[in-house]
Amino acid sequence: MAYDGRAVANFVLDYCDRKGRHVTHTALQKLVYFCHVWSLVTLRRPLIKHKFEAWDFGPVLPYLYREFKNYDYLPVKSRATEINPLDGSHRIVEYYFDSQTAALLQEIVEFYSRMRASDLTELSHVPGGPWDKVWNHPGHAKPGMKIDDAQIASFYSKIPRPFAMQ
Repeated sequence: MAYDGRAVANFVLDYCDRKGRHVTHTALQKLVYFCHVWSLVTLRRPLIKHKFEAWDFGPVLPYLYREFKNYDYLPVKSRATEINPLDGSHRIVEYYFDSQTAALLQEIVEFYSRMRASDLTELSHVPGGPWDKVWNHPGHAKPGMKIDDAQIASFYSKIPRPFAMQ
């Protein structure tokens, strides 16, 4: 089952809060991306139901960018919201993951959340990687360039997992 990226972002933010780790909106984008990457490789299924786009600072889910961009370089303190269809109010997006997915997410976030946002960006910009192939194409226009899940899975399946699965 693929999830809303806002649910995964809220999981990441809650996990990091419990560990006393601050997360900027740039780091959050990369943490959610690497959760998606390793779900594709390890569980052989997409974690996020939407496609990441190749932006200047790496893979981005545009709706997460809009939600958290006002934090700039400050730690994100709020949670991603959705509109309640019954009354039009905003409510926090909740998450419920099966045990296999939850265990994987904990391992990924534990490992990657110790890194600085700039290090995470550098990791997502690896030469020949999915972001690099989409971003550094021969054309001039760059908006809305989707990163294909098959490219992500193919590239990262050749790389040793940087975290230990229990």
